[in-house]
Amino acid sequence: MDFARRFRAAVTLPTASAFLILLLAVVDSRAEAASGICEDAAGLAVLPTPLAPWKGAPLRVVFAAEKPLTGALSLIAPDGSVATKSSERQGGPPYFWFAEVASPTAGTWHASLALSNAPAGCGTVTRDIIVHDAAPSPPRATPGSLWPLRNTWNRATENLYSAWIQKLFDGPLDTELSWPTLQDVLRDRSRNILFNYLGLHEDEMGIVFHPDCAKLPYFLRAYFAFKMGLPFGYSHCSRGKEGSPPKCSQWFNTSNAGAGPAAPAASFRRFLPMLADAVQSGNGRTSASDNDTDFYPVPLSQETLRPGTIYADPYGHILMLVRRVPQVGSAAGIFLAVDAEPDGTVTRKRFWRGNFLFVHDPALGSPGFKRFRPVVRAESGALRRLTNAEIIKDPQYGDYSLEQSRLGAEDFYDRMDEVMSPAPLDPLRAMEDAITSLEEQVKTRVTAVENGRKYLGNSSGDAAMPDGPSIFETNGAWEDFATPARDFRLLIAIDVVEGFPDRVARHPERYAMPAGKSVAEVQAELESVLASELATRKFTYTRSDGSTWTLSLKDVVDRAPAFEMAYNLNDCVELRWGAPEGSKEASTCRRHAPQAQRVKMSEYRTWFHERHWPTHA
Repeated sequence: MDFARRFRAAVTLPTASAFLILLLAVVDSRAEAASGICEDAAGLAVLPTPLAPWKGAPLRVVFAAEKPLTGALSLIAPDGSVATKSSERQGGPPYFWFAEVASPTAGTWHASLALSNAPAGCGTVTRDIIVHDAAPSPPRATPGSLWPLRNTWNRATENLYSAWIQKLFDGPLDTELSWPTLQDVLRDRSRNILFNYLGLHEDEMGIVFHPDCAKLPYFLRAYFAFKMGLPFGYSHCSRGKEGSPPKCSQWFNTSNAGAGPAAPAASFRRFLPMLADAVQSGNGRTSASDNDTDFYPVPLSQETLRPGTIYADPYGHILMLVRRVPQVGSAAGIFLAVDAEPDGTVTRKRFWRGNFLFVHDPALGSPGFKRFRPVVRAESGALRRLTNAEIIKDPQYGDYSLEQSRLGAEDFYDRMDEVMSPAPLDPLRAMEDAITSLEEQVKTRVTAVENGRKYLGNSSGDAAMPDGPSIFETNGAWEDFATPARDFRLLIAIDVVEGFPDRVARHPERYAMPAGKSVAEVQAELESVLASELATRKFTYTRSDGSTWTLSLKDVVDRAPAFEMAYNLNDCVELRWGAPEGSKEASTCRRHAPQAQRVKMSEYRTWFHERHWPTHA
């Protein structure tokens, strides 16, 4: 669906005193017949930051667009000189340019986007930005609202949200990105273009963000809404029971969640614990056709799977897309996502079958890619969410879809392969990418197990173990440091990598098979490379006595049966990595889970062995 051609509505925002988003819109009916490049320009959104620029803060500007326009962004100083220029277009879609001046002088600046090969009158888009000599007064609270509401959710603000998300978690593809906490990301001024955006020193107040996977998207959406003066809401939802998907009963928003203190930053700070206490993985697994939800499902396409889109897997894990890397030559296309673990760590990882699990089960809800449901103001002035039917008809969105609900697991992954890499993939490179994804998954487990080891080192006793399916979703130390859900996914990831040569042999039409080689020859070559790569790729973990031990991915694959009972944080780390009994590796083990817990683990082992997630009664 061509969003840029549908984007016609001008959005009127406050004037220079607020210095908010400047949106380019076509308001003359003659623009309907304008050239394609002018219509694309109508979809541009411009964000200067901070909210009220002044010479004591860096001036940053983002231009976001629907179409892959080619051009250069310049920030022109009051004296007419070009202070900085950037031709680097990021994202896709939305596509965006970013430029920054560390110490701007006071006066009128010009943010100019020069578009290549544009027809007359459409080649350059310029917006004036007034930089003050002194810090302007900060925004004031709005009575009855948790924070001032200045803007509305639409295609432009959604594009800026996606651009902000991508910039926040950006980095080289060959770099493993992980942060101990979300605040480590948000307080990084080089990443967070909204750092102290409001001029309140709001990002230096020590606000703590401690999300798990379900809370992470909410925290980020709320943070952006708070900064940009946008409405925000969240639901109280069940986790699903008695064969039914999760349902949401109550909805809270910036108008009815309780008026906060007069200072907006303090109000936001008080709001975060309320949000954290309310949301959980059931919020993301609601039925795809349900209207009373925080998320709605989207089609599987490059246009709709944008940064900020969440992925809800059927077993309770939530990830959020942060970047799409297009397929180039023999290099496969990639979707990058981030997730948060109960211990607070935030990690970037690739989309692949091993960690984006997909299966349809009415008791588990509707899995798949979903976007935040738009929050709008009703005629009465109250906030509400758009229904699915309204999203379909809304020219700013139009992307509600039940496509994923009609796909089986294999069809889903096949469709995602087509979206990421429209051209057939080199089978060897595709397998190596899968091995790399498994390696990333193993290395993030190293951090999780190490966090559990440190926790027990400071604890006086064993952590309590829940009963039944609650081992996967609970709270307290078990939720933070045990790894049953992570290990369940690791076992599936191992299956995917081990079975890759067979998959290529079963579906050779999906791969660019080498000329002159039979399917059997390609399969044999893949099996040889797989064995070599698994043996070569190594990692280390810290044993109970503080010494390190090195394992290979082959060790992990060979120890898959041991990982069916390696998730209990009360066990020594050697057991949690499947060290054989009586081995030198296991000689430093000094701790075992209580016998009663071992009995329960033996009972639950079949879930892991059969890769069958249990459902709550």
